[in-house]
Amino acid sequence: MRIISALSELKDTISSCKKNAQTIGFVPTMGALHKGHMALIESSKVENKITVVSIFVNPLQFNNASDLALYPRVIEQDVELLKEQGVDIVFIPKEDEFYPEKPTVSIDFGALAKRLEGQFRQGHFEGVGVVVSKLLHLINPDKAYFGLKDLQQFLLIRRMCQDLGFPCEVVGVETVREGSGLALSSRNRRLSANGLKVASVIFRGLKMIQSGIEEGQDLNEVMQAANKLYQEERAFDLEYLEAVDTKELLPVDNYSSLNELAICVAGYVEGVRLIDNLYLRLK
Repeated sequence: MRIISALSELKDTISSCKKNAQTIGFVPTMGALHKGHMALIESSKVENKITVVSIFVNPLQFNNASDLALYPRVIEQDVELLKEQGVDIVFIPKEDEFYPEKPTVSIDFGALAKRLEGQFRQGHFEGVGVVVSKLLHLINPDKAYFGLKDLQQFLLIRRMCQDLGFPCEVVGVETVREGSGLALSSRNRRLSANGLKVASVIFRGLKMIQSGIEEGQDLNEVMQAANKLYQEERAFDLEYLEAVDTKELLPVDNYSSLNELAICVAGYVEGVRLIDNLYLRLK
């Protein structure tokens, strides 16, 4: 496994891979790796000759300085884990080289980024767009892998690559969960044992909605039932619960004519913000 921090070394290494006609799979991360990341890496390894993983806590996508400061950083553990997984290249750029000056150019995703997460995390997706587009330019992968836990992020990046002509396939990988159903996230490290138990209510609410839909129940009724469940768990502070279409992320109140439906939720446990969703294929 090759560990690279300098942009010039990365450029030369990627150029060599391309000259040898080696397909490249790319997994961008902010570190604090878990089994969800491993699922992305495994998909890349199966489908590509070379797998590149980046570790970079991108300051541009944090609208809360405290959240940025508290984001878990365990580089040595991450590197050992990636070595065990047989990753070929790990790119760990230094912030002052990656952003020698604060970028003045940003990615405007339009209305799609102003819904759901965009309502509560001003500037977040613009920061994600800058870092992902820069990484894609540097690594030039054939495929890039993103977890569907961050569904809105996946849809935005896929749209960006389509609209701007990135020669890269954006692949979504199913969410990996704890036995309790809690979606794996680097932020889970900040929760106590009791906090992890409380956070499992998020998936219970989502599954309640899914069961109701599978039984043909009215969408508004099952959404209200899940909302009641969340409100009754006093240690969980619900931020939003919405049912949306998967193309424009617009709210829906009837799923009879839809092929796909996403149920998206966000909230706080012990001051830690958690998100989750169910991406339902209805037909």
